[in-house]
Amino acid sequence: MTAAKAFASISGSGDDLPQVVAVCEAVRDYCPIGGLAINCHVEPVHTMDADFALAAAHLDTVRERLRALGFRVEEHPHSLNALRPGSELHIRFTTDERDAEFPARAEWRETLGLRLRVASLADLVQAKIRAWSDPQRRLSKRKQDELDLIRVAEKCPAFLPQLPEAIRRQLT
Repeated sequence: MTAAKAFASISGSGDDLPQVVAVCEAVRDYCPIGGLAINCHVEPVHTMDADFALAAAHLDTVRERLRALGFRVEEHPHSLNALRPGSELHIRFTTDERDAEFPARAEWRETLGLRLRVASLADLVQAKIRAWSDPQRRLSKRKQDELDLIRVAEKCPAFLPQLPEAIRRQLT
């Protein structure tokens, strides 16, 4: 079984991810961020969500195209969230201004049978440090951010000096 088939089977997502990527490719100013993107750079782990940086100018277009594909779309202050009935794959488009330049620096990668532009590892590390440092985030989310940073440092030790001391201590 391919990674793409296993992912679709576990998440019940069918062709959700390829359809979301096709919608994003049509507007161009996007890139996966978060765990899915980290998985493109280091040994992958299971995730049930797909986070994307998206230019705010494209939110209306993406919202309408996803709805036309049968996704339920909800708007939040800094994101647009989508979920197709019957699927457990949660799609989130962040409009956080701190991520606005990520698509311009995105790199072509392959994951789950798809070729797509993914946030650079340098951008992902900065975003993960920011998320890990946010006291408003749930502890379980911050621990996932910590794990992602550890995975990156193990594969790419050049990022070790950028990591917070509390994480670096665990790696030495």
